[in-house]
Amino acid sequence: MNLRYLVLVLWIGFSCGKDNSTPVTPPPAPSEATFRNPIQNGADPFVYRKDGQYYYMQTVGNRVDLWRTEKMSELNSARRTTIFTPPATGANSRNLWAPEIYFLNGKWYVYYTAGSDTEEYSQRTWVLENASADPTQGTWTQKGRLFNAENDNYALDGNILEHNGSLYFLWSGWPKGVNKVERQEIYISKMENPWTLTGKTTLLTTPELNWERNGFGVNEGPQVLKNPQGRVFMIYSASYCGTDDYALGMLSLREGGDPLNAADWTKTQQPVFTKSPSANAFGPGHNCFFQSPNGSENWLLYHANTNTGEGCGEKRNIRMQPFTFTSSGLPQFGEPVATGRLIAVPAGE
Repeated sequence: MNLRYLVLVLWIGFSCGKDNSTPVTPPPAPSEATFRNPIQNGADPFVYRKDGQYYYMQTVGNRVDLWRTEKMSELNSARRTTIFTPPATGANSRNLWAPEIYFLNGKWYVYYTAGSDTEEYSQRTWVLENASADPTQGTWTQKGRLFNAENDNYALDGNILEHNGSLYFLWSGWPKGVNKVERQEIYISKMENPWTLTGKTTLLTTPELNWERNGFGVNEGPQVLKNPQGRVFMIYSASYCGTDDYALGMLSLREGGDPLNAADWTKTQQPVFTKSPSANAFGPGHNCFFQSPNGSENWLLYHANTNTGEGCGEKRNIRMQPFTFTSSGLPQFGEPVATGRLIAVPAGE
């Protein structure tokens, strides 16, 4: 998610084509349990699994909701709880976007973006904490803003990297000193604890490639992915979300590399997941990952539009499909699976 509804009326999307090919997921056998995409309406999906439960979040806008389910294919019927309603006014009162939930150091934390009721382009990252074993119960308390004074500017789409015993926070934002729509970049800082950043901020990627600049230059929605051998990748969304050409890109951290050293990350020069008109998938992006209940499959969860030109609003919907890793350990996402196509449910459901 980038400027969402704030810039929807300010920019006109661009469009570019892509060759069509056969979807990556074969049809399931008739006896298998199946589902179809989209699985529900919404945007900016995120899911975290603990103790056999999937805890799911997406942008609602005026509050933070949490879904709980044992089966991601049945997300649309999952129990849903509102865990945070913002104050009527103030810096944390409008445009609540892209919440993500984690269990860290024995407690639950939710990272979300929110802005002011009086200031345009005021989005910042905020943190909620809950000590209950069940995040749908207990009390969620506000820990305040998560920021680094070195680069305290427009910020959204926070994501956690747990690496070699340390926590790192990745987010999308504007460079220091920029106070208008110009470009969005992705940064990383080390975390002193789940609600405090420490040390330097490192710029990991800026929208420098043509396919990252449809509408205007955007790198956002960073999502950490680790392969079975533990190698770290960062999948991100590129281009303005209101265009059909919103797509996924990838950075790879070299083995033994330092997440805070930009030189240890390598950007893939082409997108790794793009639109497919034949599959009714336009502007696929803002993804996350999860494993099937039995741990044997890896799944990609993302949003997209069903028709061309539907923009960065309420017509987006949530989709999921399995993916694999190549023999060299690189993620291989294929193409979006067509809407309405039968897909076997995640293994173990």
